[in-house]
Amino acid sequence: MRRAELVAAVLMAAFSGYLMWKSAELPFGWVPDEGPGGGAFPFWLSAIMLVCCVWIMVNWYLRKTPPSQSEEPFMDDYARRMFFLVGGGVFGMIGLVHIVGMYGAIALFLLYYVRFLGRHSWRTTIPIAVGAPVAAFFFFDVALRIVLPKGYLEPLFIPLYRIFL
Repeated sequence: MRRAELVAAVLMAAFSGYLMWKSAELPFGWVPDEGPGGGAFPFWLSAIMLVCCVWIMVNWYLRKTPPSQSEEPFMDDYARRMFFLVGGGVFGMIGLVHIVGMYGAIALFLLYYVRFLGRHSWRTTIPIAVGAPVAAFFFFDVALRIVLPKGYLEPLFIPLYRIFL
């Protein structure tokens, strides 16, 4: 557990440094007559994240947090099994996006996750697996006008496009 806390803090610090470097390609200070530059928000959020990561590393070195004092393994057998089951489900969902589109992949992933991993009833599973993609459709395609991949399910969306777009 102790090593996992340090590794996570170092990786997140490196990632925040990368994000600061990338966002500095745009102005990240105050632009006269315009306000904050295009890189300001990601740059300063990444800087705050870097400070937090350094703080985690200092607390790790001083052994101030429970994980920094623990010699237990980061993942036991159950956690490792769940990591691979959920990670495999997400990997499968990403692979299905090309075939059944984003909304179909979300629905199938939620069926797998809620019903088979969560062991909830079909009465709970079906509304979640149908409701989440429908809400995502209205949010992305209708409200934000960001068209997500539809795959082979695209003919099902044509009537909805005629109504909402």
